Amino acid sequence: MTLTPTLNPELIHTRRIAHLDMDAFYASVELLRYPELKGHPVVIGGRQEYAPIVDEDGSRRFFYLKNYAGRGVATTSTYEARALGVFSAMGLMKAAQLAPDAFLLPANFDAYRHYSRLFKNAVASIAPEIEDRGIDEIYIDLSSIPEESATLAARIKQAVVAVTGLSCSICVAPNKLLAKIGSELDKPNGLTILNAADIPQRIWPLPVKKINGIGPKAAEQLLRLNIVTIGQLAEADPEMLQNTFGRNYALWLYNSARGIDEREITTSSDPKVISRETTFERDLHAHRDRETLSVIFTDLCKRLSNDLRNKGYVCRTIGIKVRYADFRIATRDIRLPATTASAEVIRRYAGECVRRLPLDQKLRLLGVKASSLSKAGADEDKTKQLQIDLFN
Repeated sequence: MTLTPTLNPELIHTRRIAHLDMDAFYASVELLRYPELKGHPVVIGGRQEYAPIVDEDGSRRFFYLKNYAGRGVATTSTYEARALGVFSAMGLMKAAQLAPDAFLLPANFDAYRHYSRLFKNAVASIAPEIEDRGIDEIYIDLSSIPEESATLAARIKQAVVAVTGLSCSICVAPNKLLAKIGSELDKPNGLTILNAADIPQRIWPLPVKKINGIGPKAAEQLLRLNIVTIGQLAEADPEMLQNTFGRNYALWLYNSARGIDEREITTSSDPKVISRETTFERDLHAHRDRETLSVIFTDLCKRLSNDLRNKGYVCRTIGIKVRYADFRIATRDIRLPATTASAEVIRRYAGECVRRLPLDQKLRLLGVKASSLSKAGADEDKTKQLQIDLFN
């Protein structure tokens, strides 16, 4: 059986899809509040006890990362901290070893949600066909707007700066896959235009992990096949890919390396599922790496809770997803006695789902999802009672 890529040629010529990604969003919001930290390595994470101390004269004293003690993870970091090797989802104790003199700030999700609403409203005033991908990124369908792509993208960027004071990076491309990759090419404050003709020069030299959906494990398997770049993946033997990854994933790899992606922009304001997942830097064992997995799992639940609150939803069903080292996927779901957006409740019931899974081999991916969604407020009393029942 051979793999044959499918492509609607008209989409390459008529669709203009933009991906807009705020630059180091959480950290940038914090720098608006604490401009004296601009240019310094700053890590966002940890508890509120690490908030700056304000002296009588109004000056502020900040905590250094080297003074952190606990099991928290980094929510994000400034570009200066990233240059030292500190990235999101990294344990703060490990981050302290890499950047001991970085400043540590607790996350302020109320502020991040506020700025998220501001930048999305600014974009919607220019281009209303938006797919919300989280607190700091969106896809935008520009196809029906009669304006040159670079001019339109620049106008969107200017609108975002005007209402937030924050920079973003944006790429306009024929589809979501290329737009997502392209928004990273010229960060920070990037404006990138990609066309099909640009794929060999701008996309193919990139490492395969730049394709959203190729995690460390898949990249490792591709490396064993001597496939390092997206260009090498585009030239790979389809039969070899199918024998290694199975038909469906191989076909997706085959198409993605050629910039083929026909997914539509989803503008529905009522999502069916909201989820958070992460692919590990190395495969983790459920028992031997229990502490590391626990920290990551709790952080995913907190982020899912923040996503629900940001979008104004509560959920009635919690689910988990794992991908094992051999790429098998397993899921479990549980229906709650009442709706919730609480991180603690999500963590409790997601943990019950995990206990129903076979955990006899290493994991490469862990995810948490919320479904059976409804608008927050409808079952507020029941939600509060659920939390009381759980923790009393």
